[in-house]
Amino acid sequence: MFAKSPTILKLLFPSLIWEVKTDKKEVFLTFDDGPHPDITPWVLDCLNEYNAKATFFCVGENVCKYPEVYDQILKNGHGVGNHTHNHLMGWKTNDDKYFQNVAMAEEYISSKLFRPPYGRISSSQIRKLKKDYSLIMWTVLTYDFDKSISKEKCYSNSISSSKNGSIVVFHDSIKASINLKYALPKFLEYFSNQGYTFQKL
Repeated sequence: MFAKSPTILKLLFPSLIWEVKTDKKEVFLTFDDGPHPDITPWVLDCLNEYNAKATFFCVGENVCKYPEVYDQILKNGHGVGNHTHNHLMGWKTNDDKYFQNVAMAEEYISSKLFRPPYGRISSSQIRKLKKDYSLIMWTVLTYDFDKSISKEKCYSNSISSSKNGSIVVFHDSIKASINLKYALPKFLEYFSNQGYTFQKL
């Protein structure tokens, strides 16, 4: 289990975006799998406390279910990205079905950013999608969704590997909510006290 993306993956897949090159003290928070009617508004309030901007990689079917929450993300000045319509794993989905699912999500999510669910995407899917999207991975995965990890470990994961330009993944989902609600406010406080800002991609 790696909180920080292994260097070998960055070397093997250089066309994917793993971090932002910057000398500024800024980190790039991202949230996957929403929007959710309870968790996402809580995240938005938390971000607002620190004047933080973030990018939400949304699942198309959730945008259809909760359009008002999606609209609130945009109204609050955050970025959005495509996370497929049904949260499909690229490794287990044939290319035609995968591309159709991405296109279905695009009907509801206006963005040229794409993050593959589970971070699992085939070389052929990369070749096709990078023509139309910036393919966003991450520098730091907090594992907030993993119920075998304590909330304290989630927080430790979130800060121990983050630095200038890091892309950090949390999840605005019920599954991640216990760890998220503990780690996110502390993450924002810690990096704010270090003089960092929080930017969208």
